[in-house]
Amino acid sequence: MVGDKARGEMNAFQRNESKETLFTFISAGDDPPKGDFPVQKKSPKLCGSNYPLSIAFIVVNEFCERFSYYGMRAVLTLYFISFFHWDENLSTAVYHAFSALCYFTPVIGAIMADSWLGKYKTIIYLSIVYVVGHLIKSVGAIPSLGNQVVHVVLSMVGLFLIALGTGGIKPCVSAFGGDQFEEEHTSERSKFFSVFYLSINAGSLISTFVTPVLRGDVKCFGEDCYALAFGVPAALMVLALVVFIAGSGLYRKMPPQGNVLLEVCKCIGFAIKNRLKNRSHHIPKRDHWLDWASEKYSKKLIGEVKMVTRVLFLFIPLPMFWALFDQQGSRWTLQATKMNADFETDMPQLVPKESLIQVLNLAKNPVQVTIQDQDLFQQPVEAFQDPAEYSNLILNGEQQNLHFILQHQGLSLTFNYTVKEKSVYSLIVFEAEGSLSSRLITDLKAKPENGLAAVRFINGLSQDANLTIDSKQFIAVQKNYGVSEYLLLERDKYSNGKCITEMGEFTLDLGLLDFGASYTVVVTNVSGDAVKTWKSEDIKANSVHMAWQLPQYLLISAGEVMFSITGLAFSYSQSPASMKSVLQAGWLLTVAVGNTFVLIVAQAAPMAQWAEFVLFTVLLFAVCIIFSIMGYFYVSVDPEDLREKEEKTETPSRGNMISLVTQKTKL
Repeated sequence: MVGDKARGEMNAFQRNESKETLFTFISAGDDPPKGDFPVQKKSPKLCGSNYPLSIAFIVVNEFCERFSYYGMRAVLTLYFISFFHWDENLSTAVYHAFSALCYFTPVIGAIMADSWLGKYKTIIYLSIVYVVGHLIKSVGAIPSLGNQVVHVVLSMVGLFLIALGTGGIKPCVSAFGGDQFEEEHTSERSKFFSVFYLSINAGSLISTFVTPVLRGDVKCFGEDCYALAFGVPAALMVLALVVFIAGSGLYRKMPPQGNVLLEVCKCIGFAIKNRLKNRSHHIPKRDHWLDWASEKYSKKLIGEVKMVTRVLFLFIPLPMFWALFDQQGSRWTLQATKMNADFETDMPQLVPKESLIQVLNLAKNPVQVTIQDQDLFQQPVEAFQDPAEYSNLILNGEQQNLHFILQHQGLSLTFNYTVKEKSVYSLIVFEAEGSLSSRLITDLKAKPENGLAAVRFINGLSQDANLTIDSKQFIAVQKNYGVSEYLLLERDKYSNGKCITEMGEFTLDLGLLDFGASYTVVVTNVSGDAVKTWKSEDIKANSVHMAWQLPQYLLISAGEVMFSITGLAFSYSQSPASMKSVLQAGWLLTVAVGNTFVLIVAQAAPMAQWAEFVLFTVLLFAVCIIFSIMGYFYVSVDPEDLREKEEKTETPSRGNMISLVTQKTKL
């Protein structure tokens, strides 16, 4: 598209552009393509307006496609962690590798559309690739299908095809929508792009809410239903393809007109190659390094490439913004998994010559606990009373031997235990062989890392017990109040566990194990086909509410709107309309480079999460300073003035080029 058509579309871009760039490629020249092409028919109008009926199919197609893409991506990081059991760094790296690929492939789609197949066929063929990728991805999420290797291979193949499909059609759909309007309807075309961009945001917003619900609230194959969470987006992509094909008879289908991006790349490559081959001091210098392409390319094209390279130079710092922005689907999602909706107080801080202790009374009657030199537990501890909090033990050194006196039904028993400073203990009191007994066990000092839940078991049965938590976690606990080691589990409701003893196999229901909490679960007795348990929450679940993430999401979203729209509007104002596609390619590549940077940091320099957040904050702040300096020295220009200046500038004639290596190049 050239001339008024390009300038008309530019207004829509200035108002509505975001990272979801309305990527429109324009012909490299003003001349129409050679060959005989059918005259484009006029599409029927919507309700007597100047809007072609065909755009309705394009808008619905875009809504379904964006639902498909963002719906799948919303649960992708969690899929890597909980389904593949990858660590956070690997999951983050693969997520951003996929995102980067999605923003490299638009260049491929644009070249296919403008130089080979045309927009319509490119959308059809790559949408089929897109659908196949979704289906493979969904099948790969079925737990019963093959082993871990099969799941990983299917998922990676599916993601590659999805990246090729979504990226490949990105530069085509919006431009194809613009092609549906006649040249005189520039106002309607601009409004179309507004509706088109609205469909992008509506599809992404709705799917981001729906697919996590499908994953978490619907169970299939005994666990979170990722197959359904990926299957619904796959169905939406099938619907997108069907809707797009349904409007085939209404579309205005423009023939391929050549790709200006290829011309620009060839021009730059030729200039560099020509300059390197002609480094002799006898050859006159030229005002600009791109002038070395004048033996093959027109002054007009070289002048426009010069304008573009000035703007592309300003794009160099921009990937750092996208590196932070796209972490919403990786690091920020992982941060959310370590938060919940409960506000509790954390454990008291451990200091020298102090420890923490709580009492778990597993006997049938209340027990009065007295500890030497301590003023604790003034009231008897009721049977199976959930401790409200830990109590402080004051010691006289790094460790101290203390007398514990237990009074129970008129009897007084004394136990001696050595207590170390900066430690956390539970005193479990239980009845054994008709007498009261106790045991001092060591608890966790801090919350489990990475938002996991910690759980240990006390076996109150008279037989050894083998416990199965989620068909993957096994633990053996000795009889008569044996205590297991801690087991780290992801937050979930564990209601289908098993307890196997000499008497048989019984159901074990642990209920919800929450983010960052620590639990002691006591197996008390057998009732019917299940074991009875009592659960104590020793360390409260994570205290930071997920709502605290809202400000960061609002701020980054506001920043993205100002960053994208202003940046693209400025870029277009500094370059000729025929070079808009090159700027859009450069803009999308900054997103790809930003995601690549996150991938490198996650794999090459893994660090604590808070440290990584600080790193990106510092880097983005530094980039802001650098960009401010670049902007200060940038001189704003009018592309028309530059073009006139370039046309008046004389370059060395061919007569002066006799000694150049490139003298045989055909013009």
